[in-house]
Amino acid sequence: MQYSSQLERQLDGYGLTTAHILYRIPDFESVLQTFVWQDYDIAPEFPIMRKFLDFWQDKLDGPLHSIRYTHRRLIGANEWRLVSGEINIH
Repeated sequence: MQYSSQLERQLDGYGLTTAHILYRIPDFESVLQTFVWQDYDIAPEFPIMRKFLDFWQDKLDGPLHSIRYTHRRLIGANEWRLVSGEINIH
């Protein structure tokens, strides 16, 4: 599904996912490098993060060492309500 805004994603259940990735440098495998990735994703399946990690393993040379991630829904059901009218006060 295509979304025209980040707000639409958030209302559809997406939250901000941040992954801290440690990977080995191809020429010096005893050295670890860090990479931080962030995107909107759906917990607990994390299809967008999994797609990125699959791309990493298939296309990039640096083998993954470890991944730590966090996920936070920015808009919850209790923070959003439909307003059916508006009152203007001068």
